[in-house]
Amino acid sequence: MHRPITGFHLDDGCHWVAQLACGHNQHVSHEPPWNSRPWVVTVCANARERLNCVKCELGAPKDEQP
Repeated sequence: MHRPITGFHLDDGCHWVAQLACGHNQHVSHEPPWNSRPWVVTVCANARERLNCVKCELGAPKDEQP
């Protein structure tokens, strides 16, 4: 299920985490070896992006939001 991104935060390891409209968090990165996602660091672009939320598909409870 594709969900809009509502914000970002850094985790304890200084890795970017997207906050999704469904209440789940998902790690993202713009550096290899992960997928190329240059919009992670562009505030204006993140509102247009959606990520597939596997946690929604699994029926997982919402994550804690910072």
